[in-house]
Amino acid sequence: MERVNISTGAPWEDKVGYSRAVRIGNIIEVSGTVALKDGDLVGKNNPYLQTKRILEIIEEVLQQAGTTLNDVIRTRIFVTNIAQWEEIGRAHGEVFHSIKPATSMIEVSQLIDPDYLLEIEASAVIG
Repeated sequence: MERVNISTGAPWEDKVGYSRAVRIGNIIEVSGTVALKDGDLVGKNNPYLQTKRILEIIEEVLQQAGTTLNDVIRTRIFVTNIAQWEEIGRAHGEVFHSIKPATSMIEVSQLIDPDYLLEIEASAVIG
Protein backbone atom coordinates (compact mmCIF):
# COMPACT_ATOMS: atom_id res chain seq x y z
CA MET A 1 0.00 0.00 0.00
CA GLU A 2 1.12 3.51 -0.75
CA ARG A 3 2.12 5.76 2.14
CA VAL A 4 1.20 9.44 1.91
CA ASN A 5 2.73 11.88 4.41
CA ILE A 6 0.76 15.08 4.87
CA SER A 7 2.52 18.21 6.05
CA THR A 8 1.21 21.55 7.24
CA GLY A 9 4.63 23.13 6.97
CA ALA A 10 5.13 23.52 10.72
CA PRO A 11 8.83 23.97 11.51
CA TRP A 12 8.72 21.10 14.01
CA GLU A 13 7.78 18.56 11.35
CA ASP A 14 11.31 18.46 9.92
CA LYS A 15 13.08 19.14 13.22
CA VAL A 16 11.32 16.31 15.04
CA GLY A 17 10.80 14.07 12.03
CA TYR A 18 7.03 13.66 11.88
CA SER A 19 4.08 14.35 9.61
CA ARG A 20 0.88 16.14 10.55
CA ALA A 21 -0.89 13.06 9.22
CA VAL A 22 -0.08 9.78 7.50
CA ARG A 23 -2.40 7.88 5.19
CA ILE A 24 -1.81 4.24 4.33
CA GLY A 25 -4.62 2.72 2.32
CA ASN A 26 -7.87 3.75 3.94
CA ILE A 27 -6.32 4.52 7.34
CA ILE A 28 -5.35 8.05 8.38
CA GLU A 29 -3.57 8.95 11.60
CA VAL A 30 -3.40 12.63 12.58
CA SER A 31 -0.59 13.67 14.93
CA GLY A 32 -1.12 15.60 18.13
CA THR A 33 -2.42 19.01 17.07
CA VAL A 34 -2.45 22.32 18.93
CA ALA A 35 -4.37 25.54 18.28
CA LEU A 36 -2.07 27.48 15.97
CA LYS A 37 -2.96 29.75 13.07
CA ASP A 38 -0.16 31.28 11.03
CA GLY A 39 2.24 30.38 13.82
CA ASP A 40 0.24 32.12 16.55
CA LEU A 41 -1.78 30.49 19.32
CA VAL A 42 -5.55 30.83 19.00
CA GLY A 43 -7.49 31.15 22.26
CA LYS A 44 -4.82 31.77 24.88
CA ASN A 45 -6.30 30.76 28.27
CA ASN A 46 -9.47 29.56 26.50
CA PRO A 47 -9.82 25.77 26.21
CA TYR A 48 -13.03 26.04 24.19
CA LEU A 49 -11.45 28.22 21.47
CA GLN A 50 -8.29 26.11 21.42
CA THR A 51 -10.38 22.96 20.93
CA LYS A 52 -12.38 24.52 18.10
CA ARG A 53 -9.19 25.62 16.31
CA ILE A 54 -7.55 22.22 16.73
CA LEU A 55 -10.58 20.49 15.24
CA GLU A 56 -10.54 22.92 12.31
CA ILE A 57 -6.92 21.98 11.63
CA ILE A 58 -7.74 18.28 11.88
CA GLU A 59 -10.64 18.75 9.45
CA GLU A 60 -8.35 20.54 6.97
CA VAL A 61 -5.72 17.80 7.21
CA LEU A 62 -8.34 15.09 6.71
CA GLN A 63 -9.53 16.88 3.57
CA GLN A 64 -5.95 16.89 2.28
CA ALA A 65 -5.89 13.15 2.96
CA GLY A 66 -9.09 12.63 0.97
CA THR A 67 -11.69 12.31 3.70
CA THR A 68 -13.83 14.23 6.19
CA LEU A 69 -14.56 14.30 9.90
CA ASN A 70 -17.31 11.73 9.21
CA ASP A 71 -14.61 9.04 8.90
CA VAL A 72 -13.01 9.80 12.29
CA ILE A 73 -13.27 6.74 14.51
CA ARG A 74 -11.17 7.92 17.47
CA THR A 75 -9.87 11.08 19.08
CA ARG A 76 -7.41 11.38 21.93
CA ILE A 77 -7.46 14.61 23.92
CA PHE A 78 -4.49 15.46 26.11
CA VAL A 79 -5.29 18.29 28.56
CA THR A 80 -3.13 20.13 31.05
CA ASN A 81 -6.06 20.78 33.40
CA ILE A 82 -8.80 18.16 33.56
CA ALA A 83 -11.03 20.67 35.36
CA GLN A 84 -11.52 22.30 31.94
CA TRP A 85 -13.09 19.12 30.55
CA GLU A 86 -16.57 20.63 30.13
CA GLU A 87 -15.42 23.47 27.82
CA ILE A 88 -13.23 21.08 25.84
CA GLY A 89 -15.99 18.48 25.71
CA ARG A 90 -18.56 21.07 24.59
CA ALA A 91 -16.38 22.11 21.63
CA HIS A 92 -15.63 18.46 20.76
CA GLY A 93 -19.34 17.64 20.98
CA GLU A 94 -20.32 20.51 18.69
CA VAL A 95 -18.06 19.09 15.99
CA PHE A 96 -18.65 15.38 16.55
CA HIS A 97 -22.23 15.37 17.88
CA SER A 98 -23.58 13.03 15.21
CA ILE A 99 -20.31 11.24 14.37
CA LYS A 100 -19.52 10.18 17.94
CA PRO A 101 -16.01 8.70 17.59
CA ALA A 102 -14.47 6.78 20.45
CA THR A 103 -12.45 9.23 22.54
CA SER A 104 -10.24 9.64 25.56
CA MET A 105 -9.45 12.74 27.60
CA ILE A 106 -6.23 12.40 29.55
CA GLU A 107 -4.62 14.92 31.87
CA VAL A 108 -0.89 15.43 31.30
CA SER A 109 1.54 17.45 33.37
CA GLN A 110 2.39 19.80 30.52
CA LEU A 111 2.65 20.24 26.78
CA ILE A 112 5.56 21.67 24.79
CA ASP A 113 4.39 25.27 25.38
CA PRO A 114 2.75 26.31 28.68
CA ASP A 115 0.07 28.25 26.76
CA TYR A 116 -1.13 25.08 25.02
CA LEU A 117 -4.04 23.85 27.11
CA LEU A 118 -4.65 20.73 25.06
CA GLU A 119 -3.54 18.65 22.12
CA ILE A 120 -5.73 16.32 20.05
CA GLU A 121 -4.90 13.29 17.90
CA ALA A 122 -7.37 11.65 15.52
CA SER A 123 -7.70 8.36 13.66
CA ALA A 124 -9.89 7.94 10.61
CA VAL A 125 -10.82 5.01 8.40
CA ILE A 126 -12.25 5.77 4.99
CA GLY A 127 -15.29 3.56 4.49
